[in-house]
Amino acid sequence: MFSRGIERKTPEQVIAMRRPGLVVARILAELETMVAPGVTTGELDAAAREMLAEMGATSNFLNYGAEWGYPPYPGVACISVNEEIVHGIPGERTLAEGDIVSVDFGAIIDGWHGDAARTFEVGQVSPEAHQLSVDTRESMWAGIGAARLGGRLSDISHAVEQSVLGTGRGYGIVREYTGHGIGTAMHQPPDVPNYGKPGKGPKITEGLVLAIEPMLVLGDEETATLEDDWTVVTRDGSWASHWENTMTVTPKGLWVLTELDGGEAELTARGLPFGPLAD
Repeated sequence: MFSRGIERKTPEQVIAMRRPGLVVARILAELETMVAPGVTTGELDAAAREMLAEMGATSNFLNYGAEWGYPPYPGVACISVNEEIVHGIPGERTLAEGDIVSVDFGAIIDGWHGDAARTFEVGQVSPEAHQLSVDTRESMWAGIGAARLGGRLSDISHAVEQSVLGTGRGYGIVREYTGHGIGTAMHQPPDVPNYGKPGKGPKITEGLVLAIEPMLVLGDEETATLEDDWTVVTRDGSWASHWENTMTVTPKGLWVLTELDGGEAELTARGLPFGPLAD
């Protein structure tokens, strides 16, 4: 099951990971409908808790970090607004017209993890903020689309970076936080940076499941962590966007475990093979 610390799943285990992946996808879709001016980040987190329980799943975010001596994370969702990049703690912050809010969310079913993030727009946002989210999402799909059996991990990283550079908009690519392996734990080897040369790193094989998650900022990529020991913000106050999906490569093609349709529509539109192991 493990090779060089990398967990490689059987087809049956990958199919089992689709269940928490669907829970994550469904709850994120519901949270998007709730995002509006006047809603607090704490209200979004409370709704996510209720939905997790209704769907028979547990949270992989709640109390995360305690085993390593960090302050236990208090929410089931990381909710990061505007200049917050990732790990924002839900609470009293109220969303306002024109904000963007990145929601990073996960679930566990039968010991298997799912993990994904989306950036939502609060009402009418500026063209610049909208384009930032669009381009971050596009870079995530570029990375997913670069994965091939027999390829190398950095092929994904390179594709993300080239997608960002290709916009010509001068975004900062956050380097301190990366994608990762996922399976019986939320964060596993290997790390998946969002930059780098192709053709390097572990080989992409059947059973390797990865979370691909670029984070882009409108200014400099330098980050700072707030006094709560969790919330990561841009040092220059520029706004950030975060998109993430859990995916795998099968003999038939790509399968995105945290998309409601498994990624079929997006992959097909890009001329990429859709390769689910189950319906």
